[in-house]
Amino acid sequence: MFGKILNIDDVTANVQINKENNVVPNLMNMHVVFESEGNRILGEVKSANETTCQVNLLGQFTDEGRFIAGTIIKPTLDANVRVVRDDELEIIFGKNDPTSLYMGKSAVYPGKDVYININDMFSNHLAIFGNTGSGKSCSVARIVQNIFLNKNFLSFNANLFFFDAYGEYKTAFKVLSQLNPNYQYKFITSNPIDESDVPLRIPVFLLTIDDLALALQADNHHQYTIIERMVKLARLFSKNDEETKKLKNHLIAKAIMTVLFSNQTAAGKKNDIFTIIADCSTPEFNVDTDLQGIGYTRKFSECFGIDRNGEFGESVLINEYLLKFIDDELESRMLAPKDAFYTLDDLEKALSFTLIGDGFLNNRIMQDNATIMQVRLHSLNNSQNKEFFKVDQYITLENYISSLIVHNNKRSQIININLEDIDDSLAKTIVKIFSKMIFDFAKSRKERAAIPFHLFIEEAHRYVTKDDIDHFLLGYNIFERIAKEGRKYGVMLALVSQRPVELSDTVIGQTSNFCILKMTHPLDLDYINKMLPNISGDVIDKLTSLQSGTMVAFGTAFKIPVIIKMDMPNPAPYSSNCNVNERWKA
Repeated sequence: MFGKILNIDDVTANVQINKENNVVPNLMNMHVVFESEGNRILGEVKSANETTCQVNLLGQFTDEGRFIAGTIIKPTLDANVRVVRDDELEIIFGKNDPTSLYMGKSAVYPGKDVYININDMFSNHLAIFGNTGSGKSCSVARIVQNIFLNKNFLSFNANLFFFDAYGEYKTAFKVLSQLNPNYQYKFITSNPIDESDVPLRIPVFLLTIDDLALALQADNHHQYTIIERMVKLARLFSKNDEETKKLKNHLIAKAIMTVLFSNQTAAGKKNDIFTIIADCSTPEFNVDTDLQGIGYTRKFSECFGIDRNGEFGESVLINEYLLKFIDDELESRMLAPKDAFYTLDDLEKALSFTLIGDGFLNNRIMQDNATIMQVRLHSLNNSQNKEFFKVDQYITLENYISSLIVHNNKRSQIININLEDIDDSLAKTIVKIFSKMIFDFAKSRKERAAIPFHLFIEEAHRYVTKDDIDHFLLGYNIFERIAKEGRKYGVMLALVSQRPVELSDTVIGQTSNFCILKMTHPLDLDYINKMLPNISGDVIDKLTSLQSGTMVAFGTAFKIPVIIKMDMPNPAPYSSNCNVNERWKA
């Protein structure tokens, strides 16, 4: 079939074609081997005409039965050129053994299956890209189904978390236990419908300052400081003992004293003081509290009558009462409990006390930022979204992560978190919060990477974005941090997206395996080409003409870029297009 080599450069060879019986077979994407001086160099036909073909050089087979990617050694001009053998294809495409995962069928070689090493695929970050309708969801579902269909390998300890933007994976995974009774699927959702559905619940008291900054959309360091103070007070107030009561009264008394010594008019002072009492009342500080003078008693509200001199008539009584509660060393003596339990309501109360503290009163910048935080927290606390943060009792982070995995007293291998009914802004926050919790949990393990987690993020361009404001406020982007550090702690990302150009460059740069279905947008193609410099232009060219359900796969799990025809998942995810014919007909 092949004649002599006409010329060779760094990455390609032009080879003469010998017609056999005047028939030239379809050579496109076929692999050939150059044999010379004991070396076997693998190449792939990139283009062909009736007399010659251009072959991209991919790497070298070793005598030990391995394949080494790269073209350090070039074939000689007198090398024998032949079609790749079945035993060599097995080296390229992998073989079925206990450590391998079936991916699909070769789109070039009929009847040839493609296998990859499980560890090479899932100990690294993964990206699955493709246009709408290219078969992304079906491919993701099939890959995961193949994990649990593997009879040679029981993946009992897998922890696959799906952040499901449209709730479409439930149909694909809900019968997981039918494959093996040791397997179980868990569906966590904001809108439980089936009896097996688990309501989405996130413990407020486990949220870090960074998490709350995300939830409240903090966009500057003044707001971050406010949240930090709010969380500290919420933790202190959670004890509800005598010291806590004293602290609340100290904060109120100190705030009122600050107002009294301000340069406002008496009317302005009175307004501010009653605002403080309205927001932060206690039995000792409310409008009906009795203040005992010498031989008489006054209600708190009665002490702020303004006399003809523009002063409070009971200023002496007020000052004496306030001084009884002020203890500037009290807060520094108190230790916030590590197991503090509080709710969104408690956070609102703590924020009110935060805003009457030193550094906030009479500071216009802080007050403006505080008002924004108050509005956002109050809005969250009085919306339907409040349900997602309702937890009845304290739970540790370790036990909470365990509770996400366990369902009906059995371990779940697939945990599907449905975000379909949550608005984009909150969904983005929830994905980040869960990812950060899992990452923090993994980092706290005594044995590093003892419990692997895989985070499958559907519509990843919504969440794993570039130039995120979070990066500038918190000092890091959680997905970029996981991309850079996650592998050593056993936390891996699997990004599923139709718009890779909108993803974080840092995350893509740390991704090792790519499964790319049909893509046609020039910006996305150009982005993939620039971000993955080791991928040749012909691989990019293939992406525009792939059939639905066919992908170009490359990375550490693949010896060479391979074109894989995926089997349809069974059952399939709920991701099909609208049947207009069916819906339109009378």
